[in-house]
Amino acid sequence: MGFFDRFKKKVLPPFDLALIGVDMHSHLIPAIDDGSKSMEQTLVMLAKFESMGFRKVITTPHIISDTYKNTPENILSGLNAVREAATNLGLTIEIEAAAEYYYDETLLQKLKNGEELLTFGDKMLLFEFSFHSEPVRTEELFFELKTRGYKPVLAHFERYLYYLGKPEIANSLRENGVLIQLNLNSLSGHYGPEIKKQAEALIDNGWVDFVGTDCHRIEHLMLLESNLNNAYMHKLESITLQNQFLS
Repeated sequence: MGFFDRFKKKVLPPFDLALIGVDMHSHLIPAIDDGSKSMEQTLVMLAKFESMGFRKVITTPHIISDTYKNTPENILSGLNAVREAATNLGLTIEIEAAAEYYYDETLLQKLKNGEELLTFGDKMLLFEFSFHSEPVRTEELFFELKTRGYKPVLAHFERYLYYLGKPEIANSLRENGVLIQLNLNSLSGHYGPEIKKQAEALIDNGWVDFVGTDCHRIEHLMLLESNLNNAYMHKLESITLQNQFLS
């Protein structure tokens, strides 16, 4: 081996996404949030998911009181339309739907009113915080969720600016019964170097329960595919991710 060969980076093979199996965070139902704009775009993304090795997607439209006023009814109606179109195209990937609930003034009210919320798996509920403003009354939120039998899953923990450099907060949340989801494209630097560093810290410590694409458009899947040889993608194999247990 030559002197300079010792300093060459080892090139890893592409990570096998079939090991994850199920994507539980995406925005594929056409024209109801900031994700897919048309059924054609949705089908292109679903075909790409299938070719990349996913066996199922659980798509999660935004529910935000002042922006995306989606309901279980219109989400499930959209799901049926997507399933029909995918079947007609000959796709075999399984398609389900839940939602990504924004923690605003209405989510606690929904819980206290006993409204039916969309979940996946064993009554797991995906929710997100504001990216810029640290949330308040979170203990009350977690109490209400768990009291009603929900298993809270916090979306893309690594992207919240007020948690940057403090990955241990994810562990504190996990100890309080909150599951942590990480965006796979955070590992590529897509959202910025600090968010990439935060995502790597979560993986280094094993403080990740789910990973997701958070796919809004085909470019997100193309970016993911181009970064599958990332060392931290391979490091996911050392973590028992809950994705693989979603039947």
